[in-house]
Order: sequence, then structure tokens, then C-alpha cells
Amino acid sequence: MANSDSVSNGTASTRPDLGDIKTLEQFILEQQDRFPHSTGAFSRLLRDISLAAKIVNRDMRKAGLIDIYGSTGETNVQGEVQQKMDALAHREFVLALRRGGECCLIGSEEHAEAIPLDTSSEGDGKYIVLLDPLDGSSNIDVCVSVGTIFSIYRLPDEYDEDEPDLDAALQPGTEQIAAGYVVYGSSTMMVYTTGNGVNGFTLDTSIGEFLLSHPDLTTPKTGRIFSINAGYYHSFEDGLCDYLDWLQEYDENDPNRPAKTRYIGSFVSDFHRNLLKGGIYMYPATQSSPEGKLRLMYEANPMAWIAEQAGGRATDGHTRIMEKSPTKLHQRTPLFIGSEDMVRRAEAFLQGDPDRVAAGE
Repeated sequence: MANSDSVSNGTASTRPDLGDIKTLEQFILEQQDRFPHSTGAFSRLLRDISLAAKIVNRDMRKAGLIDIYGSTGETNVQGEVQQKMDALAHREFVLALRRGGECCLIGSEEHAEAIPLDTSSEGDGKYIVLLDPLDGSSNIDVCVSVGTIFSIYRLPDEYDEDEPDLDAALQPGTEQIAAGYVVYGSSTMMVYTTGNGVNGFTLDTSIGEFLLSHPDLTTPKTGRIFSINAGYYHSFEDGLCDYLDWLQEYDENDPNRPAKTRYIGSFVSDFHRNLLKGGIYMYPATQSSPEGKLRLMYEANPMAWIAEQAGGRATDGHTRIMEKSPTKLHQRTPLFIGSEDMVRRAEAFLQGDPDRVAAGE
């Protein structure tokens, strides 16, 4: 069959013949053979996460028919109204990880405390999984794309895998061994990294498999998209306001200005678009939320690693996200993430030095 051109990472590329397309499981096993540190337990853990994602995708596609739209009437640990799909996604991921036996500790946006799992009679149980089971869930009622974000760490040697405690999960993002997200939209994609680049897999619902559709993803060095809730403009610090004004100024020598605003309100969806097309996503501190609102451990850290592995950058405006030392499971942080040049420029404005050369530092 003849090859055809497609766009996978912002530039034209050659789409492989169907016979050459790998399933997620085939790809994971191939990587396991290529890298000696990979284990069968780790491969099974990724399989468990993909299985839960398929179940969440299935239920979301019929949400309006089985009464899982709307809220549960309860609030989660974040003080946010919990949606029915939040609860369902949390349950499915916990069940999948519990059954698999490779995970000994789960941290979830939907649960106040870390969840220890009994691994004494199951698998190796040496991995910690932190996740946002359903990012952007308030958008489900209006059919807007939402997603799952996950981050995987090894259990430190000094902790007992049968009785791990919360401190075992409080590791900086530099210690991640895998990170990824699933976006549930016009198609369902799983994108992840283990530190050797970024790869994307699209769910073929006819066979129930994630297929490698976006190999070796890279993000453009700069872009023309900025994603931010500009309704809070007057609550932003001056440096950020100046950066937003700069982005929207016309410059005949810069084809990326004025930049375009694209903001969905679902972090996974905004990040995924900017990863492919080039852009910057910003969720800054405000007067009412001086620490920001995104969670460091299961939102900012995993996305930061994906961005960096794809050639991008992630910061809180002053510090590399993955170098921040966590002190609590649900710790919040400001986040500026995306194309390297755009993030560097944002940092320059935030640090009061907008005239410095941002690129190539």
C-alpha cells in the first residue's frame, strides 16, 4: 500500500503502512527488550493504565445515556465539585492498578490521602502512580475534550513495598520513570515518555487497541498560540500582563505575532494542541491563588517531562518544574509550559528582564 503524508508533530511526515503500525503493547515490549532496566512488571503497569483508559473512554462515549453527566453533589479534597465521571475514572484506575499488582501506592486528585495497595500476594509492587483521573471533567456535559494525566515513580529502596507511606511519593519530577496523558476527544490518544522521547498512540475502537500513530513526537521551538484564562488579567502580576500585551502586538519581523488565543479550559486538551502545533500554556499565580492552582505532583510534573522530552520547556516562571521539591501530595504550582522560545520569553518578562535574549540560553 502506498504511503500518504500526514501531520503528526506540526510538520509533514510519512505515515507508515498499516502493516508497520505497532500496538501499544508491542511497542512497550520492544522498548523493554531495548533497555535493560525495563522490566515485565513495568510493562504490565503501563498495560493496566491503558486498560483503565479504554474503560473510561467507553463510559464517556455513552455518558448521556447512562446518567454519568453532572456532579455527585460532593466536593473533592481540592474543594472542587466532584463530577460523576471524576468518581468513575478514579475508581477504574484504582481497580486496574490494584488488580495488576505492580503498583504499591496511588496518589489521586480525587482522594485526600495516598492509597496504599496490598501487593503481598500479587505482582512486584515496586511502583508509585500519581494521577489526575479525569482532567477538565466539568467540560464533559458540553462534549469538550478531557483527559487523564499520570506519573510513575519507583518505590525508594528504604520503603517497604507492603506498607509504603506518603513520603515515598514525595519525589521531585526528575525522579519520574514514566509520565503520560490520555486525551478523550474526536479520537482517543495516549501520549507517554519513559525518558527516551515521546510517542503517541491512537485508540482504534474497532479492535480495542492503542496503535502507534505519532512516533517520536517533537514540539515546535516556537509557535503562535497562547493558552490562558485572560479573564483573570487584572489579577496577574505585572510581568505576565506585559508578556501578554507583547504577544498581541503586531511585529512585521515576527510571523508569530500577534499571537492567537486558544483556551479550552481542559489542561490536557490545551497542552496536546500546543505540543503538536507549537504554543505556550499558562496557569499563573493570581491574587486569590498565590500558589497557582495546578497540582505539582500529578499535573505539572508529568506534563513537564513530556514537554522537555519533546523539546519544550516547563517552569513556574522562576524554577524548572521538575526540580521543585514537593512537601505535600496535593501541592499547587504556577505553570508555564510549551515551546521552548515562548516559555523562555515568558520567564524573561516574569523575572523583570524582557529585553534579554530569551532563545538559546
